[in-house]
Amino acid sequence: MALVVFALLLLVMGTAGAAPRIGVVTMQPGEIFFERFGHDAIVVQDPQTGRAISYNFGFFDPSESDFVPRFIRGEMRYRLVALPFSQDLAIYADNGRGVSVQWLDLPPDRAQALADALAVNARPENAHYRYDYFLDNCSTRVRDAVDVALGGELRRQLEGRSHGRTYRSEATRLASPAPWMWLAFDIGLGPAADRPLSMWEEAFVPMRLADALAGARQADRNPLVEDRQPLLPHRISPEPVESRPQWPLWALVGVALGIAAAIGGHRRPRLTAALALPVWSVCALLGALMLFIWFGTGHRFGWANHNLLLFNPLCVALLPAGWAIARGRRPAHLFDWLLVAVAAAAVLSLFLHWLPVQPQRNAHWIALILPIHLGLALGLFRRTGVAARAEG
Repeated sequence: MALVVFALLLLVMGTAGAAPRIGVVTMQPGEIFFERFGHDAIVVQDPQTGRAISYNFGFFDPSESDFVPRFIRGEMRYRLVALPFSQDLAIYADNGRGVSVQWLDLPPDRAQALADALAVNARPENAHYRYDYFLDNCSTRVRDAVDVALGGELRRQLEGRSHGRTYRSEATRLASPAPWMWLAFDIGLGPAADRPLSMWEEAFVPMRLADALAGARQADRNPLVEDRQPLLPHRISPEPVESRPQWPLWALVGVALGIAAAIGGHRRPRLTAALALPVWSVCALLGALMLFIWFGTGHRFGWANHNLLLFNPLCVALLPAGWAIARGRRPAHLFDWLLVAVAAAAVLSLFLHWLPVQPQRNAHWIALILPIHLGLALGLFRRTGVAARAEG
């Protein structure tokens, strides 16, 4: 009898001291703009009680008094929240987003160390962090936590390998279901977003991290993931596939508009100027916004944007003269030189695209916008006054 009691005591003590089970949970993209990139979290499950805690790095508070200024400056503040996994899962079930978990085969001591570190990180005094869309987000925080638990083994396996993807290609791919969001990323990102990423870096996307974990191994060469378990079906639009704009199609449109602008500037300068006014307005507005991002914010991947040469802030100076031409009046002589400057800047963007130093994947925008600027310059340069009088 004593032996039976002793054996039961050992069993209870062994269960009580058992290491937690660690899983990486991946949530598929949603339909709201801030859900487009998907999401992930780390779940820590108690093997004795089955109680599971979700450590979610994706919480922010839009009611904070400085939330909007921080967002504009690129100083977003996110925090880690520990909550019951069932509660976290219910949010995605309501939205129709697919969820799966990858259970990690971590040694007991490493699993316990990771669970302890997450519990400390989730304390109110430690939970906040400065969010960066690409470098420090909910997915990179999960990636880094797992890497620390593996003693840096995950980074060693992923850092030297690449699929050739970039921050731009991933951002525009995931934003593509929302055209305005796609435009914002594609126009607003500069050359820093076009550097080929290692698999370590591309894990800023939760689904890419899940793929990387599936192929990762521990130091003893055993697979890191011991089991993958689907938890919720994906009932909304699937994750977008990768695609790139076909610049020849954009060039056809751009050349057609450029030829129309050149011919129209000779024959119908008033109408051509009237149609050019919204084009120049959009260029000026976007150019001013890009300058603000470069010099006034911490959105580093929007700095030194080559699209400034296409969506030129100088276009704002063309508006008074364009309005004058549309009304049948002669513009100021400076207008000719501004037309040349805007067109020359657009030509310069083509040369920058060919240079190997800090290239930017904006060939489709060059193909569309450059012919328009050239056409307007050819059509309106030094003929505006005569033509305007003839039409008037």
